Amino acid sequence: MGGDLVSLRMLVIAVAPSQQALWRKGAVMASIPIDFTAAGAVPAVAALKNGGVDICIVDAALSAADKAAVTEAARAARPAPLLFASLARGTPRPDNVDGVLARPANAACKLAEICARGKIPTRVLIVDDSSTTRNVVRKILSVSRFALDVHEAAEGIAVLEQLGTGRFNLVFLDYNMPRFNGIETLPEIKRLAPNVSVVMMTAPVDNVVVDRAQASGALAFLRKPFYPADIDAVLERHFGLHMPLD
Repeated sequence: MGGDLVSLRMLVIAVAPSQQALWRKGAVMASIPIDFTAAGAVPAVAALKNGGVDICIVDAALSAADKAAVTEAARAARPAPLLFASLARGTPRPDNVDGVLARPANAACKLAEICARGKIPTRVLIVDDSSTTRNVVRKILSVSRFALDVHEAAEGIAVLEQLGTGRFNLVFLDYNMPRFNGIETLPEIKRLAPNVSVVMMTAPVDNVVVDRAQASGALAFLRKPFYPADIDAVLERHFGLHMPLD
């Protein structure tokens, strides 16, 4: 994940002891230090009120009253933890969570890593020839519930130069730019930095553009104007917190 070594406090509220044990084992195996606690709903609410929790994972099998109490305490905490629901595939997504995760069937190392990524600042590059648009996108990103380290570039050549000198995780790329447009820039980004997620920003949605961008590896499209909820939905996909439900 990069960056300075940090320690994150993870609180798991699960019904079955076996699920708590899987999360505990996954946290121990994670690539960054995780201070892990498993608890029932009542002590979890108390822990959230005391503060210091970075990541809160709620088992969807909890009773409706317990889930509501934990969610309320998590949303009232300052700073607020990221709140994820752990659920079986096909279960409806609960309201007011920051993402959903499959209930672990074995050591939840990968799931613990996914959770941690939301709290480690993600380096983001906004690419648009309009400084006004870049400022608007930056403001929208600033209110995201995920930790973001935002940088800017004015055109396609500049983004390739920045990718060559700095490590970025996510690029918001405007389609309609002079000289080197988004469709031309996207495959070069993926060639230079294959693991970078690219989100195409565009005003009109042209099916030909969509097909070309998807073929080149675009993560998603944002149609202008877009809003914080749209950004967070894209970030959930980037982090792996958007589980397709059967």
